[in-house]
Order: sequence, then structure tokens, then C-alpha cells
Amino acid sequence: MTDDQEPEFATLHEVVAAARGRLEPPIWDYLTGGGGTETTLARNRLALDRLALRPRVLRNVRGVDAGTSVFGRPIALPVALAPVGSVDSFDSGGLATVAAAADRCGVPIFCGGLAPEGAETVAAGTSGPKIYQAYLRGDDPRLDELVERVAALGYDAFCITVDAAHPGRRERDIARRFVKPWVGAGAHLLDQPTLSWSDVEHYRARHQLPLILKGIATAEDAVLAVEHGVDVVYVSNHGGRQLDHGRGALDVLPEVVAAVSGRSQVWVDGGVNRGTDVVKALALGADLVGIGRIYLYGLAAAGQVGVETVLQLLAAEVREALALCGVTSPRDLGPAFVTTAEAVRPVHVLSAFPLLAPALDSDPTV
Repeated sequence: MTDDQEPEFATLHEVVAAARGRLEPPIWDYLTGGGGTETTLARNRLALDRLALRPRVLRNVRGVDAGTSVFGRPIALPVALAPVGSVDSFDSGGLATVAAAADRCGVPIFCGGLAPEGAETVAAGTSGPKIYQAYLRGDDPRLDELVERVAALGYDAFCITVDAAHPGRRERDIARRFVKPWVGAGAHLLDQPTLSWSDVEHYRARHQLPLILKGIATAEDAVLAVEHGVDVVYVSNHGGRQLDHGRGALDVLPEVVAAVSGRSQVWVDGGVNRGTDVVKALALGADLVGIGRIYLYGLAAAGQVGVETVLQLLAAEVREALALCGVTSPRDLGPAFVTTAEAVRPVHVLSAFPLLAPALDSDPTV
């Protein structure tokens, strides 16, 4: 795009609308849906909407920098592209396209363990921080070989998703009789009933690559994670796609931050779609914020350019929110910058985009 061209997307809601126009209804439902009654999905958004920012004024905010670091490596924005196993269902370029966008924008990327392209694709496509995410069963014989392989590929950390002891019941997919075209030999890994803390002990006893546990939802498990030597406690409820009637991720975050008490990093995802969402999570103590659906909207809308556009718009929103809160860096944030408030509109997975046409989805609770 040359300087005299108008950007295809000037706002995030335009990206979401374009994605809706390009995706077939079953894939759109797969992307936007959650488990069971979708209560956890809604509470992710509600937890964000029930927080208001408390700005400070008359501060010099020239030179706002939204950058931070991950595992000692600088990144341009305190967000990471969360793991998704079905990236190629949103764009034929799949994970390679997402990796290229992450590299251009200077943000970390997760390589999802169910992604058909594999760890090599991300390793070849980005020079920035990258994390391999795995679904494992208890005493999984693949673990040691897998960790050694991704370490040799230059990955910065290994992530085990721990909230998949049983597959979530996603009724949108069931109602459509939708059979995921990407489900193959690895689908059974979404059922992990035997995974336990002994597997974390096994990892920690044998491997030096930093370990992330993704799917922590209580202070009690956060304490156990720290006691087992976990490097990153990742607060997540799988985007509301697993346990129904769970808490919103940002409702969980403060108790986990308190329980960890600086002994490990704390990351979070769940319903994050705007720059102010990122700032709220950072103010509550998150070191890094994962994004999922929002970058997939960009991927579906316009491939690599779409993902880059989403990240650029998010970066602009984060910088604006930092400046208007009276700080110049994510490091300056803290709990004093947020307070509880009433949500001002009905909550659903797209409620962060009030300019969307009401007919974007036939179901107003999407």
C-alpha cells in the first residue's frame, strides 16, 4: 500500500465484518462459538466490560512505547498470537501466513500442536519469540522427543494446555452436524484425562526449555504450578470453549497474580479484542496478553495483511489507552488504573464492536 492509498480496513469492526462475509456459516460458528450454553464465553467479555479505566492526567506522555519483552527478547506489543489448531480453515496460507504477520509486527506466536503445518513452519517463518503448544496425555511417550525437537528449532518455550481433560461440547457445531475437516490422527489429544502434575514433574526434571501451563483458572492451581517450577502461569478458559459456566478470565486473573506473587510470569487470554482490553489485563498484573479470535478475523478477512492490520490497529489502540491513562509504558500500569463498573451493552462475543450491523449474525447472542 502506498502512502496515498486508503487502507482497506481502518477499524477493527471492518475487519470482523469482512471475515463474516468470507467465511462459510459452519466455520464462522466454529470460530465464534463456545462450550455448552456459552456462559463462559460471555463471561470472558463481561469480565472485561465490567472494568473501567482510571486515567491520570497532567503527565508528560510524549514517547509512549507499548513494547515489552518475552524470555529476554524484545517485542513490539504486549500480546501473543494464541495457539489455534485449525488456522488453515480461515485462510489457505494457514500457520505460515500467521507466522509471517507475527514476524512483521514483532509479536510472539504460538505454534498449536494440532496445526497440520508443524513446528518447522513457524520456526522458518519468524525470527521473533515463538512458543510450541502441545496437547499431551499422561506419561505421553512423545514428550521428551517433542521438547528436544522444538528446542533444536529455536523455540523459546514449551506450553502444555491443561484444560482439556475432556472435550468441550460445542453445540453450534453439533447443531449444524459440522464435522471439522481438519480433525485427524491428533484429535484424540483433545481428550487428556490422565494428564497430571507428575507429568509436569517429569518435564521439569528433564528439560531446561521454559515451561508454560495454559488453562490455569484458580489460585490453588497457580500455587501448585509455581511449586512445580513452571515459568509461566497462563490464565485461560480455552476461549470459553471447554468448561461451561466457568468464570471470565479477567475475573480469575487477580487471584492468580496474588497467588503467584512474582514467582513466575502470568499470562492471560479470553475475550480480548481491543487495545483497552489489553491495558486492563496488564493493569491487573498480566505480563502478556493472548489474542485468538481477533487475529483469526484478520486472517479470514485478508490473509497476512489482515493479521498485520489487526495487530497495527491493536497497537494504535494500546498506545492511545496508555497515553490517555497518563503512562508511557505497560510497566507503569497497576491495579490503581482500573475499577469495577457496569457493563453498558448486552454482552456477546462481538460486543466489543458496537458499530457492526445488527444483521452480521442471525443469532444476537453470538
